[in-house]
Amino acid sequence: MMRIVISILGVALALAAGPGVAQDNQPGRGALELKTIVQKVVTTTDASGEVKTELVPVDVAVPGDEVVYTVTFVNVGEHSADHILITNPIPREMRYVGGSAFGPGTKIVYSADGGVSYGEPEALRVVATDGSAHIASADEYTHIRWQLTSPLDVGAKGFARFRAVVR
Repeated sequence: MMRIVISILGVALALAAGPGVAQDNQPGRGALELKTIVQKVVTTTDASGEVKTELVPVDVAVPGDEVVYTVTFVNVGEHSADHILITNPIPREMRYVGGSAFGPGTKIVYSADGGVSYGEPEALRVVATDGSAHIASADEYTHIRWQLTSPLDVGAKGFARFRAVVR
């Protein structure tokens, strides 16, 4: 049985007009504190036959295990932050579960070309080695991007989440 070590994803963040976490006090910019949590979906059946599903911390996963990635963020700056983009790569050893990306107050787009371009699922194209192109399937996505649709006030919190299965 193959064991895969799940690592915390490298999350990219863009605020206002530039990349990175803004640390200055310019209006429209803020400072976000990010945290990524990786949990495994575990289903158990108790003695009475009741099925329970819960999320537990994960360090090692095997093919077929379902994992939930959650990025939490809080505006720790002195001003509201706007134009926030949170970009999360999907690890190569994982297959994105279609339709599972979620983030309250966000617009979600995807990449199937290593994060070079982003779009709605029906607009993503993958070019095969023979030169033919097809609409990308969810398991061909390489990145997910959440764009907050309104400014994040000082002290305000949020989260972005998606599920993936170990290949």
